[in-house]
Amino acid sequence: MIQHIPNALTLLRVIAVPVFIITMDKYPFTALLIFIGASITDFLDGYLARKLNVISNFGKIMDPLADKILIISAMILLSLPPIRYIHWIIVAIVTVRELAVTVLRDYYRSKNIIIAANIWGKIKTVLQMVGIISALLYYSYGFVIDYKFEASVNNAILLSIKIFFWIVAVITVLSGTNYFIIKKRK
Repeated sequence: MIQHIPNALTLLRVIAVPVFIITMDKYPFTALLIFIGASITDFLDGYLARKLNVISNFGKIMDPLADKILIISAMILLSLPPIRYIHWIIVAIVTVRELAVTVLRDYYRSKNIIIAANIWGKIKTVLQMVGIISALLYYSYGFVIDYKFEASVNNAILLSIKIFFWIVAVITVLSGTNYFIIKKRK
């Protein structure tokens, strides 16, 4: 029974995505908490799978897919009106990178070549999650705190979020280049 916990956490993350999307409009702080919970399951399922030595084909496919669905859904929501904290080009960069790397990894997997995620991919994921959590916190602050910041502070925070996501876009591209550099694979 314990060996199913990592896959159950992955499924929980997949189920959390539509709940996150639905709550974002009227209950952004709840959406923030759902996103944080889903992000924690990302860490826990991988950790437990390695610790319990229960790596499964389901987990190999669904864990990264669940991450991509969660991240891209959140970024799309943060790019749409009325929020618009993330430029649509950043969402496109992240989406294209994730699709391209997934297709390439699947191609290599069909040739029995496994390309493990590297440190840049992990950094990318952490930065994306930190950025999304920060943006969600800022978006929901009006529902959490009874006062509004002064306009200059608001503008500085919003500008910081926007700059952070451009940095995330650059790191996202850099983390994807590892998969496309032509080198001899065993």
